[in-house]
Amino acid sequence: MENQTDILLLEGLKVSPQSSIPAFILLLLIYIFIMVSNIGLVVLITMERSLHQPMYLLFCNMSINDAFGATSIIPRLLGDVFILSAERYISYMDCVVQAFFMVVILLGLSVRLSRCRSIIFNPFCDNASLFKLSCESVLINNIYGLTYTVVLLGSSICSITLTYLRIAMTCLSSKNKVLNSRALQTCATHLAVYLILLVSGSIIIILHRFPHLSDERKLASIMFHVVPPAMNAVIYGLQIKAIRQKIFIIIKPTATHPHNFMCLSDITLAIH
Repeated sequence: MENQTDILLLEGLKVSPQSSIPAFILLLLIYIFIMVSNIGLVVLITMERSLHQPMYLLFCNMSINDAFGATSIIPRLLGDVFILSAERYISYMDCVVQAFFMVVILLGLSVRLSRCRSIIFNPFCDNASLFKLSCESVLINNIYGLTYTVVLLGSSICSITLTYLRIAMTCLSSKNKVLNSRALQTCATHLAVYLILLVSGSIIIILHRFPHLSDERKLASIMFHVVPPAMNAVIYGLQIKAIRQKIFIIIKPTATHPHNFMCLSDITLAIH
């Protein structure tokens, strides 16, 4: 019989009583760092009129998304650390809302599914976990999700590849070794963040097909929503010359600006 209960059970992370406090402190420090770094970048860009340009507004939007995404899952994870696995309940509507804000997918695909299960085999709610609550066929949902993922990742990989190929061609045609070295340093950090996001996201998609790797999937899910937001503000913020200069002025107004190195935006301008 179809069970339409509004209360679900989150399986969550398997944290022993001895590890609960260290896990809580680690997650709390990561969350504080994410919020301070991203909100700080948003405030800086908002207050400085010289930074009211499309490129910096893009970084502002990215920081808002990172802070919002982290807030949608980390506070609940912090609370669940000290709650027994058998008592980690969440209402169905709260679960749907959380899943909607975690991934860009149509809410209706999750809401319309009938349910005969009540356990979310994940530390937080996502669409894949909601699909597993249904005893009906979710083939259409899976096809939609995989198609959307392939199109999104494919277009992203193609655009990144073309961008870095153009940067590489510019560096090869340039005889300035200092310029090439700085370009390599900046591109490497940007590429590292992108690869972390791509690999962790792909691992989650793959591990959802292997139920016996539940613990590995949970860790990968948390990494996907924690590591990139913690690194984006640092990588994309501090490596932009104008933003870096403003930060140094705020921290130490009388200090001489440090030696500026070529950032990705400078390389992009050079290409055009």
